[in-house]
Amino acid sequence: MKKLLIINGPNLNMTGIRKKDVYGAETLDDINAGLSEYAKSLGAEADFFQSNHEGAIIDAIHASREKYDGVVINAGAYTHYSYAIRDAIEAVADFLPFVEVHMSDIHSREPFRSVSVITDVCVKQICGHGKDSYKMGIDLLLKII
Repeated sequence: MKKLLIINGPNLNMTGIRKKDVYGAETLDDINAGLSEYAKSLGAEADFFQSNHEGAIIDAIHASREKYDGVVINAGAYTHYSYAIRDAIEAVADFLPFVEVHMSDIHSREPFRSVSVITDVCVKQICGHGKDSYKMGIDLLLKII
């Protein structure tokens, strides 16, 4: 069975509470429960990690190479400026693929959000499909691993 890690960055623990018009009304726990069932239906297992702390996310990325077959990452605001997270992904990208996802269409929001410093070290960026962005990321990983 393929093992996937879903990483969520800062403020995503507030999903369902903040900016419901952008991120929806479901909590991150609800979304994760649905993603867990979705992965199981495809013969995979999904684990989940969320942190508001850059170093904790980097540690999870580093550890992923020994435990998982692929990673879906929504780095939140770190997407736009964290070269440390970018470098962490690059450090383990030879061991497993990463797919960058965003629930909102980052290219149609504020100009700073259209910049992603992690895209070039990920297999693909998927954005603008709400929680289905994660499902699309899972689908892509399962096709390539």
